[in-house]
Amino acid sequence: MTVERIPPPTIADERRMLRCHLDFHRQTLELKCAGLSDVQLRIRSVAPSTLSLLGLVRHMAEVERAWFRRVVGAEHDLPLVWSENVDFQAAYETKDAKVSEAFAAWRAEVEHARRVERAADSLELVVREHRRGVDVSLRWVMLHMIHEYARHNGHADFLRECIDGTTGV
Repeated sequence: MTVERIPPPTIADERRMLRCHLDFHRQTLELKCAGLSDVQLRIRSVAPSTLSLLGLVRHMAEVERAWFRRVVGAEHDLPLVWSENVDFQAAYETKDAKVSEAFAAWRAEVEHARRVERAADSLELVVREHRRGVDVSLRWVMLHMIHEYARHNGHADFLRECIDGTTGV
């Protein structure tokens, strides 16, 4: 499957800019995983870490779900995909994980996140983040998601280079 990564615009209104930057980072994660086998996607960074490209995909499915469904969408009681007790680290355990299931879950959460964001009247929407007990705006959530992807895409850079030498994607 070919992954198209669309560069964000250099001039746009704030909401379009945030959407495009977030999508750019989502596409980057997918590009980092493109063309690898199930075995390669499970290769761990450094013992004892469970960090792998497949684990990152699963983790980001959880993060998308947590912020856009549980927080912005107010589905507070919705469990995470791979953890009933809100353990984000559980997604990194990929021993018995199915690659197709992980990517399907991640893509479904991304699409749901896009629908939730588009349905909001404004970036000024304020919602309650219950785990820390703070109010956050949709703008903050979008920026946080860009940060989350950027940080993990840095991990993905190193993982992919160690797997097959690919850099610069």
